Amino acid sequence: MQRMLIAGEWVDSEGGGTMVVDNPATGEVVDEVPKGTRADARRAVDAALEAKGRMERLPAWERYKILLKAAQLIEGRLEELARILSLESGKPIRDSRIEVQRASVTFTYAAEEAKRLYGEVYQPDAYPLPPGNENRFVFSIRQPIGVVVAVSPFNFPLNLLCHKVAPALAAGNAVIAKPTSETPLIGLKLGEILVEAGVPKGGINVVTGGGSTVGAELVENPGTDLITFTGSTDVGLALAADATRRGKRVILEMGGMDPLIVLEDANLDKATDAALHGCFGLAGQVCIAVKRIFAVEKVAKPFTETLTKKVGTLNVGNPLEATTDVGPLINMESLHRIDGMVREAVEAGARVTIGGKRLADPPHAKGSFYAPTVLEDVEPEMRLAQEETFGPLGPVQSVESAEEAVERTNASIYGLQSSIYTSDLRKALKLAREIKAGGVMINDPTTIRWDNMPFGGVKQSGYGREGVRFAIQEMTELKLVNINLA
Repeated sequence: MQRMLIAGEWVDSEGGGTMVVDNPATGEVVDEVPKGTRADARRAVDAALEAKGRMERLPAWERYKILLKAAQLIEGRLEELARILSLESGKPIRDSRIEVQRASVTFTYAAEEAKRLYGEVYQPDAYPLPPGNENRFVFSIRQPIGVVVAVSPFNFPLNLLCHKVAPALAAGNAVIAKPTSETPLIGLKLGEILVEAGVPKGGINVVTGGGSTVGAELVENPGTDLITFTGSTDVGLALAADATRRGKRVILEMGGMDPLIVLEDANLDKATDAALHGCFGLAGQVCIAVKRIFAVEKVAKPFTETLTKKVGTLNVGNPLEATTDVGPLINMESLHRIDGMVREAVEAGARVTIGGKRLADPPHAKGSFYAPTVLEDVEPEMRLAQEETFGPLGPVQSVESAEEAVERTNASIYGLQSSIYTSDLRKALKLAREIKAGGVMINDPTTIRWDNMPFGGVKQSGYGREGVRFAIQEMTELKLVNINLA
């Protein structure tokens, strides 16, 4: 039984009881955590408010030292943290180890950026008004926004939480982390590491519980100043509506229908590798996973055949085994949703070339495993071509031209990342300008992300930008200071 972190103490819920954390690969209970209540969330807000002044006054060199120590502690506990990740999320252990390594890097970047938190010097005498500008010295400074609420998802429950917590601490904010109920254990472990690294009492709080209780209170409470959220578009938009009408800032990383565009001159081996990793890595449960494949008619058939063969080599199994390529979906609800989408597509004319079913025989019988699936003859009006799938699906749509691929890409309400495979760099750059997305990868998969470069989406995929340096800018207030020397 784990406990929540509030005001530097490990505590139980006040009246909320507990909730279990299941292993999606086996259905077995991994652990229990407090089922937080609104009262628990208010306790965390009070703790953060009490710590806010201490966090703001913490010198940059000390923030650097704490964040770097956290990075070292994460790296030193790689196997422990990776195992927790795999047990509660179903992520293959190889991928869990990579996520832990990236989490350490994220804190290292945040440590460095804590030393570079500065504004800008301006030249007032470049402007005729107001009079007397030749006697003024004007500059800006960045100051912490106050109390940051970090709401993280189940698919990268450590590194995506680090992408919220580390920049917030680097900027001098107090933080309340609310990990998702499917994978709360790694968030509590991160809290433990940050306390050990030296974050002042109340500077980091971790509250477990439901979005309708803990999450709602953290958004609505007047003591919080910024909400940074990664999750579904429906939840994110509702959260933003509640937060912004209370005058709070939001950073939203939401859904995506990320396309892989394959042109006639593409290297099909590399393009199918991109689809293999982009569609089936983490069982497709990635916001920037490949969710639509647009292949021009000339190469659509050979692309699909090659991808089908490669998918047949994937090992679906126990996430704790090093040979596993694809683990389970996060829960049975997700499995049934994916299965329903595939069945609807087949009834509407799509054809499954591999997979297309739940894996229910040993050793998969007790888990939420769905076979990696490739479909051809997919049409844009099908549900799996419209809604974010979040499952191990590779739906191939045949298009007449690159222009049609871009048209279908931009028809979506989403615009997170996209990928183009072609040997014609000039054409690729032209398409990159036309695609409405936060990121365009040329001859790289949609799943490419750098931890200290801007990351985010347009349309209903997001608002604001992550990436440590850019998140810090979102989490600080820019203040203008003017000195009249006359």
